[in-house]
Order: sequence, then C-alpha cells, then structure tokens
Amino acid sequence: MSDDPADDLTHTDESGNVQMVDVGDKPDTARRAVAAGTIHLQPSTVAAIRDDDIGKGDVLATARVGAVQAVKHTWETIPMCHQIPITNVETDFAVGEDRVDLTVAVETTGKTGCEMEALEGVTTGLNVVWDMVKAAEKDDDGEYPDTAISDVRVTEKVKRPLD
Repeated sequence: MSDDPADDLTHTDESGNVQMVDVGDKPDTARRAVAAGTIHLQPSTVAAIRDDDIGKGDVLATARVGAVQAVKHTWETIPMCHQIPITNVETDFAVGEDRVDLTVAVETTGKTGCEMEALEGVTTGLNVVWDMVKAAEKDDDGEYPDTAISDVRVTEKVKRPLD
C-alpha cells in the first residue's frame, strides 16, 4: 500500500486517467452479492399495493421485472463496469405498513464480483415501485411528503473458488 491514496486506485492508469480494471489474469470464481433497500410510502399506498389496487397494474411483479432487467444491464449504465455472465437473480419483497423492502441477490461465475449488479437491481426495482404508485402518493399540493428511497446497501458479498 502506497503513502499516496491515489496510487491504490484500481480504475486509473499511471497518469490518473480513468480505465477499466484488467481482470484477465484473475481466476474464475463463484460469486454472490446481495443488496437491499427500502421505499417509504403512505400506509394507504402500501395497502393498495397489497390489495393489487394500483391503476397501473401489479406493482411488485413489475418492479421484479425491472430489477432483473437492471441487473442484466448494469454494465451499460455504470462506467468501467464489466459485462458479466449472470447465472441467477433472486428478488424478495417484504411489504410493511408504510414501506416496501426489496432484496436482490445476484450470482455469477467469473473474474469479478456482482455487487454493482445487486445494487442496480435494488435501486431500479424501488424506482419502479415509485413510478407505479406516484399518483397514489401525491398530496393535494402535488408533493410526495412520505415517499423516500433509503438504506440501499450491499448486505452480503461472497467469493469462493470453483470446485
């Protein structure tokens, strides 16, 4: 480790220019990353989600598709992110009284991890929920006083050698 923190950056070359990390010499490993996040909503909106009473359709089914699509396309939206072979995506929604929690687990076999894909799945899935319910969330002034996406984080990162 260098005394200069900039020397430890992996996405820059010797001149400080941004670059994609070369993972070509790394061995393939089995990898799994899990990310989670929350969207806070009005209790009436959450009840409408639970009752499948949102005019745009099934909120959680649509958000699930959006999350999976985002995982598969992360390399197109995050600069310097490698395109990796996604072997599995799992989405899990927990619907509370005034919130929807989303967990996305991503698995791959390759030379680099999949935590960016898990994070992208969570943020997009929660954005889809917001898009699907925004008409129900607006107050009389056209504002969204209770709507917020929060606590997006990686909760698990596993790397193991291939058998």
